[in-house]
Amino acid sequence: MRLAFWLYEGTALHGISRVTNSMKNVHTVYHAPQGDDYITATYTMLERTPEFPALSISVVRGQDLARGDSRLPGTLEQVDEHYHPEIIVVAPSCSTALLQEDIGQLARHSRVDSGKILVYDVNPFRVQEHEAAEGLFTELVKRYSLEQTMTEKPSVNLLGFTSLGFHLRSDLTSLRRILKTLGVEVNVVAPWGAALEDLRNMPAAWVNVVPYHEMGLGAAHYLREKFGMPSVLGAPIGVKPTLDWIKGLLEQLNAIATEKGLPAVEMPPLTEFSLDGLSAPSGVPWFARTADMESFSGKRAFVFGDATHTVGVVKFLKDELGMQIIGAGTYLKKHADWVREQLEGYLPEPLMITDKFQEISKKIEDEMPELVCGTQMERHSCRKLDVPCMVISTPTHIENHLIGYYPVLGFEGADVLADRVYTSCKLGLEKHLIDFFGDAGLEYEEEEKVAGSNGHAAAGSSSEGAERDSQAGGEGDTDGMPWSHDAERMLKKVPFFVRKKVRKNTENFARENGETTITAEVFKKAKEALGG
Repeated sequence: MRLAFWLYEGTALHGISRVTNSMKNVHTVYHAPQGDDYITATYTMLERTPEFPALSISVVRGQDLARGDSRLPGTLEQVDEHYHPEIIVVAPSCSTALLQEDIGQLARHSRVDSGKILVYDVNPFRVQEHEAAEGLFTELVKRYSLEQTMTEKPSVNLLGFTSLGFHLRSDLTSLRRILKTLGVEVNVVAPWGAALEDLRNMPAAWVNVVPYHEMGLGAAHYLREKFGMPSVLGAPIGVKPTLDWIKGLLEQLNAIATEKGLPAVEMPPLTEFSLDGLSAPSGVPWFARTADMESFSGKRAFVFGDATHTVGVVKFLKDELGMQIIGAGTYLKKHADWVREQLEGYLPEPLMITDKFQEISKKIEDEMPELVCGTQMERHSCRKLDVPCMVISTPTHIENHLIGYYPVLGFEGADVLADRVYTSCKLGLEKHLIDFFGDAGLEYEEEEKVAGSNGHAAAGSSSEGAERDSQAGGEGDTDGMPWSHDAERMLKKVPFFVRKKVRKNTENFARENGETTITAEVFKKAKEALGG
């Protein structure tokens, strides 16, 4: 397992916890060293729920290993006695996996009913967050789903919603509103908020709805093979995809309604999907045709994230906002073929597949697009480069787990995405205008930042801005090449989103021509030579 400051995917334990922490009366026991319950801190910091994670550690200590003892049986007994869960999921951490212990055998030594224990002995060195979560959820569905009488009214299961998902609660609300407008009942949402009884009742639904490619496909496949349940796959991201998603759902439901001799589920007027029941359900089609948004047609965007949101956002930017897609990528290598297939004809270059954030950061620095849609890692990279960025995928920041209603799916999600694109790009433009024309009486503090070794000064827009520009290669020297005060002032008039590239090209020009300092005259010559 590669260790780094930042990882796109969490550990297998993280994925397991995303499922178990989502469910009711399910407790997780990790056979791990003290401290591997970090998921508890992550969950309580990000999830806006009153519940505390049902998670315990069966602590593995060196002295216990020396004596040949294990705390796992006793921990299981304590959990059962204190919490009374319906099921206890037992899993090893990376550290204990190295011991190659048979945790299934250890668990059987406890006095807890074996039917209440599910040992998910996944290899944490080969399996990471998303695969572990998907595998566990599929295993739970296989274990507990039972043959049921189909509901009288049209109903669906919403599969794949888990804790710590990207805008999960808002997306769930958005889909519930659409289904309510259609007159379709929600039979089960799982794993989010589901108990074992809900898993047993899954086969009562008419159709399984699986919005996320990373989570729920395995369960839907099993339910189709075992109980003949059809599925509606795909995320309704954007106005047209939402309409297509509704159409596909109605086709599946009405095929069953015909078999049962029931009236078809009809598509209501689009106004009924809006919050007021009178207006259009989304403002994106109108907004995209405004003069303000027409200017976005030439803006270049780069998208990186999980499979679901990378595909959905690329299509949304291109098809509905008319932006230019210069590239896209995903860190989920096992889903890369699906992403390629979905984005055929959308990308001017091969899909980037990497789990190294440094490679994506370099790509952004080389291209300097007008908008980046990525993860929390890209947000940090873009901050240093002064490139507008909006987070569209896990891993996320605390600002992506808000109490308010900010869906990504459905008609309302299209409005949220359009707003985020607009404000991300426009706020970047506002900063450039302030840099270009000055503070215009807004009284931004200006201070001189003196570089001690090079003996030249650089004007920063503020102490914070100076620090940011220094990190981004904005104000101050890079690679040991000093800049005069006049040259720095001229550089500030270059749009911020290409300033770093101009600085680098100018310094390369100076070295090639034997210059040792970037003066205003050298800067002008470089600009003329480089076609600026």
